[in-house]
Amino acid sequence: MNHKDLEVWKESMNLVEMVYSLANQLPGDEKFGLISQLKRAAVSVPSNIAEGAARKSDKELIQFCFISLGSIAEVETQLLLASRIFKLTIDPTSQQIETCRKLLLGFIRYLKTKKQ
Repeated sequence: MNHKDLEVWKESMNLVEMVYSLANQLPGDEKFGLISQLKRAAVSVPSNIAEGAARKSDKELIQFCFISLGSIAEVETQLLLASRIFKLTIDPTSQQIETCRKLLLGFIRYLKTKKQ
């Protein structure tokens, strides 16, 4: 399975672009704080999907998808903080987070039923 063919990977790549755009709106003194953390968490979403898809089994892919779900929760939390502290508008990115979460959960469900 090639990760680049997965809709969930494509949408998570879109999420990374949106997060980077938002991160660039944060104050420069957050470069080593919230900006760095936010970017790393966002990048880990498609990265873990790709790594899982390159593994030998669906079981491993499922595990990496769960790691991606954790990273999505991190991104969401950090964006909520950015919104509260710096009054950043995060609505479109929040919608993309929800899209990615739903796709990941659906993909995990598909992989689990496929095994049976």
